[in-house]
Amino acid sequence: MRDLTALGIAAVIGAGIFSTIGNASHDGGPAVSLLFVFTAIACAFSALCYAQFAATIPVSGSAYTYAYASFGELAAWIIGWALIMEYAVGNIVVAISWSDYFTGLLDGVGLHIPDYLTLGTQSAYAGYHAVLDLMLAGRPLSEATAAQQEAYRIWSAAPTLFGDFKLVCDLPAFIITVLVTALVYIGIKESKTASNLLVLLKLAVVGVVIVVGAFYVKTANWTPFAPNGIGGVLKGVSAVFFAYIGFDAISTTAEECKNPQRDLPRAMIYALVICTILYVIITLVLTGMVSYTELGVGDPLSFVFKQVGVDWLAGVVAVSAVFAMTSVLLVFQIGQPRIWLTMSRDGLLPPVFAKVHPKFHTPSFSTIVTGLFVGVPALLLNMDLVIDLTSIGTLFAFALVCGGILIIDPHGQSDARFKVPYLSGRYAVGLILLAAAVALWQYNRSAISEFWQAVSSGDYEQFRHQIPMLVFLLFCVGLTVVSFTKRLSLLPVLGLLTNLYLMTQLGISNWMLFFGWLIIGLAIYFGYSNKHSKLNTRVGYKQ
Repeated sequence: MRDLTALGIAAVIGAGIFSTIGNASHDGGPAVSLLFVFTAIACAFSALCYAQFAATIPVSGSAYTYAYASFGELAAWIIGWALIMEYAVGNIVVAISWSDYFTGLLDGVGLHIPDYLTLGTQSAYAGYHAVLDLMLAGRPLSEATAAQQEAYRIWSAAPTLFGDFKLVCDLPAFIITVLVTALVYIGIKESKTASNLLVLLKLAVVGVVIVVGAFYVKTANWTPFAPNGIGGVLKGVSAVFFAYIGFDAISTTAEECKNPQRDLPRAMIYALVICTILYVIITLVLTGMVSYTELGVGDPLSFVFKQVGVDWLAGVVAVSAVFAMTSVLLVFQIGQPRIWLTMSRDGLLPPVFAKVHPKFHTPSFSTIVTGLFVGVPALLLNMDLVIDLTSIGTLFAFALVCGGILIIDPHGQSDARFKVPYLSGRYAVGLILLAAAVALWQYNRSAISEFWQAVSSGDYEQFRHQIPMLVFLLFCVGLTVVSFTKRLSLLPVLGLLTNLYLMTQLGISNWMLFFGWLIIGLAIYFGYSNKHSKLNTRVGYKQ
């Protein structure tokens, strides 16, 4: 139990608390602390569903295996394809954040990497043109954010290659990915003891940040609590949810647990509760130490202590973050190749993905592909874009896990040693949705007015941004009817709805990218996987 809980904390206390918490606070202000609570509740519903699957199918494979059992092969493929966003794409964020802390650490000891080698090409290009547009419009430079001004400076000073090509890239993010991939390739793994010690290190650093930071909190910085309204708070959904994506790593240990039916659900909930409390307190401390407007940085914990003049602690945080995020990078780089290996053994990917190195006994080809898949985008891309893609892919996986419980055990009658507690959703689902609608009308009427204006305006440019919410509302009506007629289990329904709602807050652009990703996945499935599937070739499904 203790080791499982530590594993969950190790996966959750990573890039989220050291990096994305800053962007979320910048968008929503101190009120983002409440968004962490809401997101944790959504994860808790999903955790219960994960736990029942782990008790019913006590084998490794996480959401991919669960989808295979409940929805069939096509859904399992989609989940496996979406999980690439959680593991590989998520690691791009970790690598970029690692780079921010590492370069800051080097600066602290007098070693400086040229700025044009520490910023992603996309970020620098976008910031440069944002400032350039302001200048061309004759508007003051102060209207640009500090990050945009920095990007403009870096892009302008960067050397030029091959005519007009600017040499701007995040080289440290690429290098750490290559090094970690090399370690994974030759089979270096964390031991249980090392993992637990690393968790203690993370918790110790977070504790020091909270205790020391509390002395520098200015309560005036908490006013206004939600400076950009509910819309600003919800803008941080992707950044906040990214902080939790690792909790389902616990479910991948089902085969190694002595008593998975008892220990997995408890460990998931304990990890979520502990991490949520830490996230809420850290958010309040950060937004109390400096204005939320200054927190749109990649290394917020180190940044705030530099701002208040406690440079020694900023250095300690930077050192700890480098080690902590290296461990997260390592764990996720281990996880992604093994998902591909499992899918390859099922016939859904070419056999080369299941190739195991004769000496190191690791999935060699899959590991190399994962390294390239993470390293090259980390060199070039904007962290915000990657966070959004990771969050929408993982939320989709969580939603399908909750939906899977409604398929295999809609009335809580499973004989598994752990099952999601059954509460009839016949009346509760409709009443809860009605209460949510009333609360929204009471506290955020502007959002409702904006929604209906966009839907009824006939202007497609306005309407398309509301398509995810419109589809969600229609789904709510349909699920309410089904819950009433079928007496569906309430908690999986709430998990399904909260995950889908969080997905609606990620913006139509992210949905378009996500659907584009799914279309590519479906093309591969129908072009290759369906024809070579072990099920379709009647060789038999191989666990």
